[in-house]
Amino acid sequence: MESRPLRYFVAVAEELNFARAAGRLGMSPPPLSRAIRQLESDLGVTLFERTTHSVTLTPAGEVLLGEARIALDALAAAGHRTRRAAAARPRLVLAVKADGDAGLLEPILARYAAEPAHVPVSVRLCGWQEQPRLLRRGEADAALVHEPFDRTGLDSETLTVEPRVAALAADDPLAARDRLALDDLPLPPGELHRLRGGPSRAAGRDLAQLLTLVALGDAVSLLPASVADRYPRPGVVYRSVADAPPAVLAIAWPQQSRSTATAALVRAAARVAESLREQADGKAAAGTTSAAAP
Repeated sequence: MESRPLRYFVAVAEELNFARAAGRLGMSPPPLSRAIRQLESDLGVTLFERTTHSVTLTPAGEVLLGEARIALDALAAAGHRTRRAAAARPRLVLAVKADGDAGLLEPILARYAAEPAHVPVSVRLCGWQEQPRLLRRGEADAALVHEPFDRTGLDSETLTVEPRVAALAADDPLAARDRLALDDLPLPPGELHRLRGGPSRAAGRDLAQLLTLVALGDAVSLLPASVADRYPRPGVVYRSVADAPPAVLAIAWPQQSRSTATAALVRAAARVAESLREQADGKAAAGTTSAAAP
């Protein structure tokens, strides 16, 4: 199977509209439709149910969409990794969402720099949940990413597990309470952010923008507790949410990676996280002992 018809198929499957898919591909609809018909003929299956008003994927089309994305990502990754391997000075690319590292990025890079297998690191800042795609396409070697994420073709190791807090405007009536529950917050099930007028994951792409919206009373958000410590902001208060799911930060890398430099980065990240856990446990134990002292 060639890659071109797969790219055509994925465009139609994602747009569910031949005209929009054709525009995205830079071609006209008739040859795109013929290419899809030929792909269906070659496979001996129907990939789309077409009516005058809609285009929907068949069960066979749903399966091919998942497989085609993996195949196209693998082709892109082969090209990216080959070109990077030919570079005069090898570099390791670490993908991170801006402000989404739980304060671990700098300690990890410092620890990694002491590893014998280290190479220079380029940090690639990205948006919400972009890291897995960058890894699968060979555009990054490792990533710091919050769970849940698409693990297809990836390995990972958990670094931190921390509670979430609600970020609220200081004049929000809920800000007068010390502890909240999920039912108290105007958040749809499964959403971490809500903008006035409806839910939006896009609000989480830029923390500074999100906190500005919160201060204005235009957003409510569930954020990792470390954000409250690192980003105090006038007009924003953080409140514990007893039943909120924890924020889990992991380091992820491609399953097929055989890079000693990437392995060294993963080890450095795990050691930094372990050290921080030990420090936190020590402080908690000291606090308990102090509280118990007469």
